[in-house]
Amino acid sequence: MATTILNEGWGYGLIIGLGVLFAIFMIIITWSLKRYNYELQTSEMFTTAGRSLKSGLVATSVVSTWTWAATLLQSTAVGYKYGVSGPFWYASGATVQIILFATLAIELKRRAPNAHTFLEVVKARYGPVTHIVYIVFCCFCNILVTAMLLTGGSAVINNLTGAPVAAAVFLFPLGVLAYTLFGGIKATFITDYINTFVIILIIFVFSFTIYASNAILGSPGKVWDLLTELAKERPLDGNAGGSYLTMKSQGGAEFFVINIVGNFGTVFLDNGYYNKAISASPVDALPGYIMGGISWFAVPWLTATTFGLAGLVLEKFDVWPTYPERLSPADVNAGLVLPNVAVALLGQRGAIATLFLAFMAIMSTYSSELISVSSIVTYDIYKTYINPKATGKQLMRINYIGMVCFALFMAAFATMLYYIGISMGYLYLMMGVIISSAVLPASLTLLWADQSWAAATFAPILGFVSSVTAWLVRTKLKYGELTVDTTGSNDPMLIGNCVALLSPIVFIAVLTYLPPFKPQRYDWESMRNISKADDRDIAEAAHMDLERIPGQVERAAQDDVEEQVKLAKAAKIARWLTVVLTLALLVLWPMPMFGSGYVFSKKFFTGWVVVGILWLFASSAMVIVLPVFESRKTIVRTSRLMFKDLLGLRKGRFTATEGEVVSGGTESPPPEKVGETVEVKKAD
Repeated sequence: MATTILNEGWGYGLIIGLGVLFAIFMIIITWSLKRYNYELQTSEMFTTAGRSLKSGLVATSVVSTWTWAATLLQSTAVGYKYGVSGPFWYASGATVQIILFATLAIELKRRAPNAHTFLEVVKARYGPVTHIVYIVFCCFCNILVTAMLLTGGSAVINNLTGAPVAAAVFLFPLGVLAYTLFGGIKATFITDYINTFVIILIIFVFSFTIYASNAILGSPGKVWDLLTELAKERPLDGNAGGSYLTMKSQGGAEFFVINIVGNFGTVFLDNGYYNKAISASPVDALPGYIMGGISWFAVPWLTATTFGLAGLVLEKFDVWPTYPERLSPADVNAGLVLPNVAVALLGQRGAIATLFLAFMAIMSTYSSELISVSSIVTYDIYKTYINPKATGKQLMRINYIGMVCFALFMAAFATMLYYIGISMGYLYLMMGVIISSAVLPASLTLLWADQSWAAATFAPILGFVSSVTAWLVRTKLKYGELTVDTTGSNDPMLIGNCVALLSPIVFIAVLTYLPPFKPQRYDWESMRNISKADDRDIAEAAHMDLERIPGQVERAAQDDVEEQVKLAKAAKIARWLTVVLTLALLVLWPMPMFGSGYVFSKKFFTGWVVVGILWLFASSAMVIVLPVFESRKTIVRTSRLMFKDLLGLRKGRFTATEGEVVSGGTESPPPEKVGETVEVKKAD
C-alpha cells in the first residue's frame, strides 16, 4: 500500500501498551497465587508450574503456542496461492504432529517424572556428547520459530501502520519478556488463555463478515460463484480444471509434504512443548494434547478458508487496498494477504483487529520460546556443566539472564533477516531442512530401548548434512543459481525436507545394528533418577514451608506405582488414538477428493464452510469454556478472598475442600488435611 491505513502511533501503542498491560496483569496474578494459593515462584514453579495443570488449560496452551503468526499469515497465503486445498493441507499437515506428540508427552511423564527439559532425558541416557548435539538442534528450532514470529509480525505492523520493522522487532519483546520474567511458565499458560480467546473471537468476526454480512461476498454461495468466475478468467496452473475449488492441487500437495516435515521438527524439537507436557498433571497430559490438536485444526483451516479465498475475489474490486494491482509474490510470502483482506472488509476496524490478531499470535508463542530457551540454559548448560549444586536462587537468576540474552539476540537476528530479504514464508519452508533430521532419533530416545549411542548422536548430524546438500544441489541443477528466490521454491524445499526427515531411518538402522555397533538395551533407570531442583533457599527467604508449595512435595512410593499404572494405560490409548486421528486427517478425509480431482459444488462448498465454523465453536468449548469449568472452585475462592481483602473483611474461618490448596497468605499456612479448618487473619 502506498500509504498506511493507520499511523505509526497505533503500531507503537499496541506493541508497548499491550506489553505493559500484560506485565502489570502478571504481577498481580503472581502476587495473588502466592497470597491465596501458597504458590511461590521457585525455580521448579518457574519452569514446571508445579506439574499440576489440568487438561483444559493444557489444551488452551497448545492451541495458543501452535498459533504462530505464521499459522494465520502463512495459511492465508497458501489459501490465496492454491485455493481451497491450501487451508486444509496447512491444517492437517500441522495438526498430526501435536496429536502424535501426545504419545511422547505420556512417555516423558512415565520415563522421567522429575525432568525439567527433554534434553535432560537425552543426557541421562546417552551422556554429554549426545546432549550437546541435541542442545544445538533444539536451539536452532527455537531460533527459527522466534524469527518467524518476529519477521511475520513486524511485516504486518509495518504494512498497516508504517512503524519501522527494526523498531517493531526490538520493542515487541519488551512486554512479553517482562510478564514472562514475573510469571514463568504459568504466566504463559494464563496469557495463552487470553490470547486464544481473542484470536478465536476475531476469527469468528471475520468469518461471519465474509460468509454472512459483507455486501460483496455475504454467503458461501456468493464466494463460490466469484471463485468459479475467477477460474474461467485466470485458471490456476496445477489445479484440477484450473479451479480454486478442488483438493487436487500440485502446488498444494507439494506444500503439504513440506508442511508435514517441517512441523515435525518444530514440535518434536521445541522444548516448549515438552515443558507443557511436564507442567501437566499425569492424567491430564494425554487429553490436553489430544484436545489441543483437534481444537487447533479449526484455527488455520477456517482462517485461511476465510481470508485466503476472500483475497482472491476481493482484489477484483476497488475496496482492495492495492486495486487494481494484485499483491506481489514478495508481499504474499511476507504474509500480507490477511491484513489486506481485513482492510478491504472493515477498513480501519479491520486493520486494528488484524493488529490484535497478530499481536496475540506472536505473544503467546514468543513467551513459550523464552521459557524453552531459558530452561535449556538453566538446566542443560548451567546446572549440568557449570554449577551442578546450584541453589534455587542461582537457577532463577540464570533463567532471567537466559531470557534477556535470547530476546536481544533474536531482535538483532530478525532485523538482519529483514534487511537481507528473508521473509517469514521462506523460513517456514526451510525450517524442516535445518532441524527435522533430529526428529526420529529424538523420539526414539523415549520410545525405543535399542537405539544405540552412535545412532542417537550421529544420525541428526548426517541427516542435516544430507538435507542441506540435497536442497542446494537440487536448486543449482534446476535453476542454475543459488538465490533467495530459487532456494525458496517448492521443489528444492520439498526434496530437502524429505531427506531431512527420512534419511535418519537409514542412519539409525546402520549405526544400531551394523557391526561394530550394537543395540543399547536401555533399562530407563537413569531417566527416573533425574531429580528436582533444590529451592529451599527461596522458600526460606519467603518464610514459606517448601513442602506446602504445589509441586514441591515428594510423592510416596505407593502414589508413584499408581501413577505409573495410569500412565501405562494412557500410553496405550495414546498410540491407538494418534494412529486413528492421523489416518483420518491425512488419508481418509482428503485423499479421495485429491485422487478423484473433485471440484466442489456450491452445496459442498457451503457445507465445507459450515463444518469449519462449527468446528471452531467446538474448539471454543474445549479451550475457552473447559479451563474455566475445571478451575471454577479456585477462581471463586480466590476472587472471594481478594474481595474480602479489598473491603478489609478477611477475618474468620474457612475450610479446605478436596483437591484445593487453601492459604490465607504467608502468615496463614494452608491446612494439612482436607476438611481442616483454618483461622485466617488479615495481615497488618
